[in-house]
Amino acid sequence: MLRALIFCIFISISGLITAQPAEAPASPHNPRSVILIIGDGFDDQHVTMGRNFLAGHDGELVIDTLPVRAAVQVQTVGKDTQWVYVADSANTATTLATGVTTQMGRVGTSATDEDLVTIAQRANAAGFKTGIVSSSSVTDATPASFMSHVSSRGCENPDIILGGELYSVAYEGCPQDATVNGGPGSIAEQIVKAPIDVILGGGLSHFTTSDPKSGKTAIMMAESLPVSIVTDPAMLTQADSNQRLIGLFATGHLPVRLQGSDGRGAEQPDTSTLNKLDWRLGSVTQPDPIKCEPNPAYGNTPGLAKLTEVALDRLTQDNDTGLFLMVESASIDKESHVRNPCGSLGEIAQLEEVVSVALTFAQTHPETLIIVTSDHAQAAQIIPEPSLYADIPVPVYSPGHVARLIMPDGSLMTINYATNGFVSEEHTGANVPLFANDVGQGLIPAFLRQREVHDVMASFLGL
Repeated sequence: MLRALIFCIFISISGLITAQPAEAPASPHNPRSVILIIGDGFDDQHVTMGRNFLAGHDGELVIDTLPVRAAVQVQTVGKDTQWVYVADSANTATTLATGVTTQMGRVGTSATDEDLVTIAQRANAAGFKTGIVSSSSVTDATPASFMSHVSSRGCENPDIILGGELYSVAYEGCPQDATVNGGPGSIAEQIVKAPIDVILGGGLSHFTTSDPKSGKTAIMMAESLPVSIVTDPAMLTQADSNQRLIGLFATGHLPVRLQGSDGRGAEQPDTSTLNKLDWRLGSVTQPDPIKCEPNPAYGNTPGLAKLTEVALDRLTQDNDTGLFLMVESASIDKESHVRNPCGSLGEIAQLEEVVSVALTFAQTHPETLIIVTSDHAQAAQIIPEPSLYADIPVPVYSPGHVARLIMPDGSLMTINYATNGFVSEEHTGANVPLFANDVGQGLIPAFLRQREVHDVMASFLGL
């Protein structure tokens, strides 16, 4: 309870204790807005994959037309405060949201478990309208890090926050954050109370999960609040414009747009018995090529660009101050975890559409800073097809999973996943790209640390 009280007080006075920013704060005569677009796992390998598939090897993406490009160093600390060189989405999103480097798994909290005020919360307190849009569950690590505070990203609903089983293993939860212990509650409970004007994505199941002690769900809590919760995309434009809006359009994450033919993803090459005995002998058969095709499960899922348009429309109503909007294309990462390059490519297409929407918005709102970046790197690699060593009389092949994609022009692009032999690939530790529109010129250096991305946005908004 004390921590929650301190947190509320800090929000109220944070504008008084921060240093004077270099940029003038927004005013009715100079409204400023930030649109932060996060491609989860959208490293340079995925950028190149998307360019090759969507625009052609000699083409360019929408993000390629943006005039500002930078490299971002992703940073994480361990429990002993030493550097950890591969991050997760929770700690990196928290860094983008707060400017503080923290531990893996933490959502809006420091390495010492202190609640950190996010840029969305600070913007709201300063009179800006705020929005969060994601193709994941809105309780997932990236969106949650901008509007909630728990010690572990798994504490998405009022049941699991008290501990139990998560992903088939024992999970201790975040009992200190539970409402029964005087904490702010699970991520879903915090979201329904968060001062964010528009929240759109998936995750309905977390809002309909009951607290085992009180029997209440997050949706029940919302009934006494000035917030509209919609689950039908057709109802988005009919929601009460005088209330906060939460749109939940899937029980979990939103379905992806593309899948591999016959539902296939990357597969391991087939090695002969002789090759298993001696790597220099025998033969290796590569997986058959696959095409990317529409995913039937996508159906009538609202596209990320449409959700972004809805968010921007609501956030600009009766608004002379400006806005902060974070949009996440989440399944670039999620599909890379399960070795489905077509799923990732469909998400990259959605990210591109969101960038186009943002650029169109900026044409009529010129003081809009658009930043496109990633939280961390991921497993996918573009590897030679055929191998550079194909003429050597020794079988040479990738030790991981391989997808040989038939590209729109008929050529083959081979994607390899080889971080482990487990059912889920792991993140990698490379820096990530950042793209920005012309408003970012002079504000964004060619190289910056992830926490400094937050600082650029906060300074631009005068926070």
